[in-house]
Amino acid sequence: MKAQTITSPSGDELVVLPRSDYEALVAAASARDEDADDIAIYDRRRAELAAGLDAPLPSEVSARLTKGEGLLKALRNWRDMTQMELSFRTALGQGYLSDLESGRRKGTPKSLKSIAAALNAQAEWLAG
Repeated sequence: MKAQTITSPSGDELVVLPRSDYEALVAAASARDEDADDIAIYDRRRAELAAGLDAPLPSEVSARLTKGEGLLKALRNWRDMTQMELSFRTALGQGYLSDLESGRRKGTPKSLKSIAAALNAQAEWLAG
């Protein structure tokens, strides 16, 4: 890096450097900031997992999601349960469950908690 220093009329010391050196410094600072952001995200996710706030989905459910199946249906199928069985276990109508699975309706926090309990699944999976 080839830098030159000059003193301004007000006494401030200034550094003059070639544009390519300046751009390299800006790029390095940007990369450092991006790395710091990535580390913060990683640390936050590890803390959430350690606290049990965001338990990972079972691989069978993830595979169904990858194939385009909705989360509720994937969880229900993972538990090898029909909509009617889930309806009996939750006291929610089968039509309501069908609407939830298709995305025609959104569940209330109470109904989603009931569904999660009946499926023996993390309530957080359905809350998001």
